[in-house]
Amino acid sequence: MKKGKAKSMASGAAATPRKGGQPKEDIHVRMAEKAHTSSLAPGELGRYVYGILEGKEPMTFGKIGIGGAGAQVYTVSYQDIAAVVSTTPVYIFDPTRENALAHEHVIETVMRNHTIIPMSFGTVFRSDNDIREVLKSIYPSLKDVLQQMAGKLEFGLKVNWDRDQIIEDIKQEDEEIRQFHQEIIRKHLQSTYLARMQLGRMIDKALAERSIAYVRQIYEALRDVCVASRDNQPIGDKMIMNAAFLVERHREVEFDSAVNRIARRFGQRLKFKSTGPWPPYNFVNIRLKLEPLAASHS
Repeated sequence: MKKGKAKSMASGAAATPRKGGQPKEDIHVRMAEKAHTSSLAPGELGRYVYGILEGKEPMTFGKIGIGGAGAQVYTVSYQDIAAVVSTTPVYIFDPTRENALAHEHVIETVMRNHTIIPMSFGTVFRSDNDIREVLKSIYPSLKDVLQQMAGKLEFGLKVNWDRDQIIEDIKQEDEEIRQFHQEIIRKHLQSTYLARMQLGRMIDKALAERSIAYVRQIYEALRDVCVASRDNQPIGDKMIMNAAFLVERHREVEFDSAVNRIARRFGQRLKFKSTGPWPPYNFVNIRLKLEPLAASHS
């Protein structure tokens, strides 16, 4: 099994997961117009927000802030939750590789010792006070998701197969397909095209059934070493599984061992690639939708 750190950045910031990984609906945050980054003067320093964690006391994580200026990363607290932030000029951050890696590096640094709920890339507020107002406005939701995610990490698992080799295996192992294939070769059927079309449909059906069976076996093997799992869309025709697993931090080695065991069971038929650990990108999805307060009327 190969294990790596490559992962695309999540587009959403924080939502409380239900059983089975289904998030609640988005949370709308109503704030004064001044909280919008668009109301800030060019060059004014704002606050880039990386994520949310539990903690009352001020914390710092080093001069690793996004933007290349070596800004200190620190926390802004409201009661017992805090945003991880750094000062930055206020502008829209392009999702370049450099910026994405800087954002991710801060999150990875924090998650070594804390459970962090990641914010979406490019989240900027005007001031520490504006951040406290947001934390206050959705405090119950943030506390709920932090409690659910406490002490947990996310791992990704991608499983690929050699489709051509699997087809050859099916031709040998599936009696109906094997006999039909041999009949096409031996008898040179008059309607060879139609026969081969029929054979293709039979093989596609067998491939789908085999893929489902393999994936079911993998999930079954990992069920007892994870808290939850989430199935994502496979990429390309070689990938049969693209999943995320939520694992308790103290069971990371146990989870890795279980993945290695199931990988050995399948041998050369399947190739496993595990990534992580990550913050719970696939299990948390609260989006902060800023809406200006309606103007008051006398």
